[in-house]
Amino acid sequence: MTDAIHPRLPLVSTGCACCAPPAAPDEPASANPRMPSDVSTSTTYRVEGMTCSHCTGRVTAALTALEGVQDVEIDLVAGDTSAVTVTSQRPMSTKAVRSAIEDAGYTLATS
Repeated sequence: MTDAIHPRLPLVSTGCACCAPPAAPDEPASANPRMPSDVSTSTTYRVEGMTCSHCTGRVTAALTALEGVQDVEIDLVAGDTSAVTVTSQRPMSTKAVRSAIEDAGYTLATS
């Protein structure tokens, strides 16, 4: 297809973490399969730096790889702070969540 038919749109920013080459090879998200549970807990975190659906995919993959995570829902606010709700079998360690988000190339917002 040509640019005349589908012109390229300008970027809102200089790019996002998902467009940068990874610092290290990604590990498969299937290392910890989701397990059904009768009791679960949901916690919403604020994540900065996501700008597109690819970004949300990277964060979702990083978080679902954590042991006990059953579901991840993201309310994307491109270029601002997005709400990321993690449902798990037990409360997640903020340190583990922060590490997964940072390894994916984003920032867990403080306050």
